Amino acid sequence: MIEFLKSFLFGIVEGITEWLPISSTGHLILLNQFVKLDVSEEFYSMFEVVIQLGAILAVVILFWNQIFPFGAPEGSHTVRRRQAKHAHRKKKSGNGILSYVKMDIIILWLKVLVACIPAIVIGMPFNDLFEKWFYNYPCVAIALIVFGIAFIIVENNHKGKPAKINSMDELTYKTAFLIGLFQLIAAIFPGTSRSGATIVGALILGVSRTVAAEFTFVLAIPVMFGASLLKLVKFGLNFTGTEAIILLIGMVTAFVSSIIVIQFLMGYIKKHDFKVFGYYRIVLGILVILYALFLA
Repeated sequence: MIEFLKSFLFGIVEGITEWLPISSTGHLILLNQFVKLDVSEEFYSMFEVVIQLGAILAVVILFWNQIFPFGAPEGSHTVRRRQAKHAHRKKKSGNGILSYVKMDIIILWLKVLVACIPAIVIGMPFNDLFEKWFYNYPCVAIALIVFGIAFIIVENNHKGKPAKINSMDELTYKTAFLIGLFQLIAAIFPGTSRSGATIVGALILGVSRTVAAEFTFVLAIPVMFGASLLKLVKFGLNFTGTEAIILLIGMVTAFVSSIIVIQFLMGYIKKHDFKVFGYYRIVLGILVILYALFLA
């Protein structure tokens, strides 16, 4: 029962920190120092990644209309426009398949695929090496502080300036690829925050806060699903009954907390900037350094 409660706590931390730009990996590394799960090292290495599937499911549900490219409702303005546009094709084919394909969403997924290229080419093949070299207190603390400062600087520089990109449609493939490069930083250095890196990168590139956050959420779907799948394949499916329950509790808890946090964040950024997260990261980074020096 104690291990189940610990898994519940890990799920909450994952769901909160995965979407706020404060580093889920960094927080889980720190949490594991104080609330260590009584499981094998191999299982925990898989667990801290695979519970992200719960967080990903939250994104899929909340953004379903923005990410699912098929089956637009009959009679909507979008469908009528597409039906008119492809009327000649419908006459030839005898069906209206193209009328129910949202090309703007297909294009969005192509941009997401382009943004994933750096992670696929560099992040995945060398993931074990990155974990071996950089998953430690000093790297987590440095990443927390450096990107905390970056948030503050970027927000100060963009204060009062209109964003160049204010919708997903305005994102170019080049911009998507560059955002993917920023995401790669998080794959290498724990404590950076995947959402934090992509949001900072997007802001630097002139993307509005809302679009930066939305693209970050959608981009997380293939990246985190792929990382979770690789961990599951590497670990295998030889779970004990207790391990299966621990993993399930973590995933469900991450899902519920992610739903709440994503809705909060999308409302928050409409009226506020990201500097508060920058200050939080700096303070937490300093505390990590002090802990490593005097208590670890």
